[in-house]
Amino acid sequence: MLTAADSAFAARLDAALPEGTLRPLTAAYQEEPRGRFHGNGGLLAAPRDTEEVARVVALCNDARVGIVPWGGGTGLVGGQILSDGPAPLILSLERMNKVEAVYPEENVLIAQAGAVLEDIHAAARARDRLFPLTLASQGSCRIGGNLATNAGGVNVLRYGNARELCLGVEAVLADGSVLRGLKRLRKDNTGYDLKDLLIGSEGSLGVITAASLKLSPIPAAEGAALMVVESPAAALTLLAMARARLGEGVSGFELIARQGLDFLAETMPELRQPFATPPDWMVLVDLGLPRGLDPQAALEELFAAGAEAGLVHDGVIAQNEAQRAEFWTLRETIPEANRKIGAISSHDISLPLGAIPDFIAEAGAALARLGEIRINCFGHLGDGNLHYNAFPAPGRDRADYEALREPVKRLVHDLVDRYDGSVSAEHGIGRLKVPDLERYGDPAKLAVMRAIKAALDPNGIMNPGAVLRA
Repeated sequence: MLTAADSAFAARLDAALPEGTLRPLTAAYQEEPRGRFHGNGGLLAAPRDTEEVARVVALCNDARVGIVPWGGGTGLVGGQILSDGPAPLILSLERMNKVEAVYPEENVLIAQAGAVLEDIHAAARARDRLFPLTLASQGSCRIGGNLATNAGGVNVLRYGNARELCLGVEAVLADGSVLRGLKRLRKDNTGYDLKDLLIGSEGSLGVITAASLKLSPIPAAEGAALMVVESPAAALTLLAMARARLGEGVSGFELIARQGLDFLAETMPELRQPFATPPDWMVLVDLGLPRGLDPQAALEELFAAGAEAGLVHDGVIAQNEAQRAEFWTLRETIPEANRKIGAISSHDISLPLGAIPDFIAEAGAALARLGEIRINCFGHLGDGNLHYNAFPAPGRDRADYEALREPVKRLVHDLVDRYDGSVSAEHGIGRLKVPDLERYGDPAKLAVMRAIKAALDPNGIMNPGAVLRA
């Protein structure tokens, strides 16, 4: 049974920690971007190093006080907010924000967990290297949270999720002990891979305090194009064609529906769009090629081959880096437009690539039978991750659809499950999707997860209620 992080516990912490570790708990730590979860108070601690984190965690474990790790607060499934139960200690890593070392010859960077993703990008680029994890929230999200949720982003097709970009982690476990796994090794076959266990656990098994990260060479030449495709099925065929021609040179392949462009025109009319009449479907193809290859020429050849095959019928190829950046701004601004419209229900799903066209057709028809609903389907087609979001009809508010929110989610997630997909592709489980994990998760997997949780966190203090029910 957990106890509250109250004034008596605050006094114990204050006596055991350096001055300034405990901080006022402001509203910023009690909210999340979608406004569906609100914190229930507690204490805020901001340690400066791993030893202080270990001291805080040990004290919480002794007192049976729940801990909610806090990175950049950008999570979309409520993993950073505890709404009910005894008030927790919110453990912020924001003061542990240093990039500690860069080894360009090894393609390795070591950073504290509170380092902002954009700062990691800058540190890598300063040594002529690339850290490829790229997210819309990279100016505020922190690498500890990215690893805790196994974040994806736009470059997964080429470089993989956060898990594939991490060589080692340092972490504080529930009893306050420190796992010192901050290695730069590509091969380390010495038993269970605890790094991969902690990555994606959303702070429910321990607190990641630092990580060694994989870097890559910066591509010598980059380019992008927007290509109008006949359908999602045509987009998949074009993706296969692109990869057959260019292999790992394809860094991103994003599917964009007309509804996303219409939302941009409705909420941000100042944003320039590439086509006078928005197409029903288009893809953003991004290339990163080695020296000696011309991305513009490669994209022109891909367009010509796609047009000859009847897959594409219009397109725009970026003529310089500024235009390429404009294409990506268009894609990365779609979630902001979505927020301004206000979704009935948002879904971060993944599917086998071959199932995507049938899923889109079947889900759209099924939702139309529920009522007048606009669907914005977009996302990382190359790795099968769609953001499939349902919105009110024009002139109506999402509050008008409150009774439909759960039926819409259930319909979409049931269909995803039937197509052997996942109801959480890159955002994690948090607290929002715990019932979904229980409904769709493999029973054997859930039993193993609960056994691991009980072994590593027997008092249930680590992010209680996230991923698994407390």
